[in-house]
Amino acid sequence: MSSVVNIAAYKFVSLDALPELRARLLAQAGEAALKGTVLLAEEGINLFLAGAQAGIDAFLADLRADVRFADLEVKFSRSAQVPFRKLLVKIKREIIRMDHPTIRPEAGRAPGVDPRTLARWLAQGVDDDGRPVVMLDTRNAFEVDEGTFKDAIDWRIDRFTQFPAAVQAHRAELEGKTVVSFCTGGIRCEKAAIYMNEAGIPNVYQLDGGILKYFEETGGPGFDGKCFVFDERISLDPALAPSKD
Repeated sequence: MSSVVNIAAYKFVSLDALPELRARLLAQAGEAALKGTVLLAEEGINLFLAGAQAGIDAFLADLRADVRFADLEVKFSRSAQVPFRKLLVKIKREIIRMDHPTIRPEAGRAPGVDPRTLARWLAQGVDDDGRPVVMLDTRNAFEVDEGTFKDAIDWRIDRFTQFPAAVQAHRAELEGKTVVSFCTGGIRCEKAAIYMNEAGIPNVYQLDGGILKYFEETGGPGFDGKCFVFDERISLDPALAPSKD
C-alpha cells in the first residue's frame, strides 16, 4: 500500500531573514517527521518532502500560516516508502540556478497553459489560434533520457545555466510556432519562459505545474516514458507510480 505522501512545491516570493526562516521550517518539518529538502533564497522557496499524511497536513498548515506562502500550490504523489534519507533545509543564492538575476518571476510570470488545455492542443496539433505547438524541454539531458513529450525539442543541456545560450543558438527553430516550455514541477520552465519572452520570442508559454501536474490532471497523453525525479523513486510514470517502490 502506498501510504507515504510526497509533496513538491515552489513559489517565487521575496524572502528575508533567511536564517530565522530556515530554523523555523526545519523545526516544523522535523516535528512533523518529514524527510526531504527545502531550498530557500531571497527569490523564494522550493521544496520536496515526504511523510505520513498527518505530518504533511500539519507542515502545510504551518507553512501557509505565513502570508507569503498562503497560496502555495502543491503537487502530490504517493509511494510505499519515504524516498529521502534525511531532512535538509538549505539557504541558496537561487532556488533554481540560472545565473540571470534580472529574471524575477515574482515581478511577473510568463503566460501559462494549464495541463488540460495543453493535452487538447497536443491532440489537435495546433493551439487555439491555429499555430503549430512545439514542446521545449528545459531539463538536463539525463532527465530527458528517462522520458519526455513526443517530438519535444531537446537541446541536450547539462545544467540549467546553459539554457539562455541554447535559446540564442536555436531560436530559429521556434519561429512561427507556439512554444510550451516544460520541466518536472514548473520552476525551471517558469524562468525559461520569462527569459524567452524578454529575448523577444513571441508565443511562449510555460506548462503550469510541470510534468507532475500534467500527469496528475490528464494522465499524461503525448508523454513518452517516465518523469525523472531527484529522489530514491528515480522516476514516476503517468499514474505517478514510482519506478522503484
